Amino acid sequence: MKRFTTLLTAALISAGAVLATSATAQAAPCRSGYFCVWTDANFAGMKIEHGGDDHWWEGDMSNEDSSWANHGISGPNVPDHVKVYDGRELQGDVTLCLAPGQEVAYNAGANDRGSSHTWSASC
Repeated sequence: MKRFTTLLTAALISAGAVLATSATAQAAPCRSGYFCVWTDANFAGMKIEHGGDDHWWEGDMSNEDSSWANHGISGPNVPDHVKVYDGRELQGDVTLCLAPGQEVAYNAGANDRGSSHTWSASC
């Protein structure tokens, strides 16, 4: 019985290691200090990276956003949340607000609605 318990424990630890590795491998490819937006779900398609505010997503990104990652840096008095707006010049509804480190592979309510964003102190 002791051998069975040891084997079962080892199997569970191994399974946990595989699951932890899989979760890490799914992290969005976005540089530290940036907010990233992709045209497709699951961090695929065209990507843009922003180190600051952008009041007008030009070209093929406006109203084509489908996944997002906030890899901003936090600190005292540092705006580290990102608010995405459905209008240019930070107008209209906030479609999504991401806390520091938050990654969203898809959100049906925010999908294809973003046109600008700003860094803020909170959501």
